[in-house]
Amino acid sequence: MVVSQPQTGQVIQVPNTLRLRVGGRFGAVDAGAIAKAEAALKSLSGNFAAWLQDEITKLETARSQVKTLGATPETLETLYLRAHDLKGLGATYEFPIITRMAASLCKLIDDKDKRLQAPMVLIDAHIDGIKAAVRDSIKTDDHPVGKILVEELERRVAASGLV
Repeated sequence: MVVSQPQTGQVIQVPNTLRLRVGGRFGAVDAGAIAKAEAALKSLSGNFAAWLQDEITKLETARSQVKTLGATPETLETLYLRAHDLKGLGATYEFPIITRMAASLCKLIDDKDKRLQAPMVLIDAHIDGIKAAVRDSIKTDDHPVGKILVEELERRVAASGLV
């Protein structure tokens, strides 16, 4: 028979030096500053349509270069960068569905080694879908047409074998 001895222990509290180094100087979130930023963004929202159209024009120009000059690492890199910009800006410009479509396009042509294998018809479908969303003011995937379109684009990218 083994008799166990009672064990004693001591809890040592280590001071949070990280808070002193980083967190302490930032303090709490300033609700007033957030409100000012939201108001500033709202005041700019009247420009969103024009800015979004500028980004789509850049994407369309990149697609035209691919069709004119051919699918090269350079032309597809430009197309990728334009799609990546829209991925980041779609939701800001009040079109989260564009963010989702552009993300799908980025996923398709993300890998530089496989980019040249991406089917142009699928690239075109993404760009045409983005343009249609703006034209028809389809902002979210709550819209029945938008939902079907973005889900089909994502399904085709997943089935492409490139991701």
